[in-house]
Amino acid sequence: MKHVIKTNTAPEALGSYSQAILANGLLFISGQIGLKPGDETLSGDFDTQTRQVFKNIEAVIEAAGGRVIDLMKLTVFVTDLNHAKTFNDIMVELFEKPFPARAMVEVSRLPKGALVEVEAIALLD
Repeated sequence: MKHVIKTNTAPEALGSYSQAILANGLLFISGQIGLKPGDETLSGDFDTQTRQVFKNIEAVIEAAGGRVIDLMKLTVFVTDLNHAKTFNDIMVELFEKPFPARAMVEVSRLPKGALVEVEAIALLD
């Protein structure tokens, strides 16, 4: 059985998808960009956008009854791989070891001109 997770404490989906789907204890979180909830404009540098992305992910996980520590896998899309060090520094600041598994891919464009987008999978008890 799958359950749609929706919260007003994270930005609404920009298209025909759900913020997250919970099935068999796995939470599949759709890609999050650095939008603030209720705001359709994107602002800030890579650092600011990345921090907002993680706030959005945390809001979705909490809406499903989980915590950030439940994150198992991140897929990170960036428009410039030169931001990898900044991303890593933010992860070290916001997460405890063991860190989630992760992939980082450079892409040509992201929605709304974002510099970073992160999708995630969490395992909820």
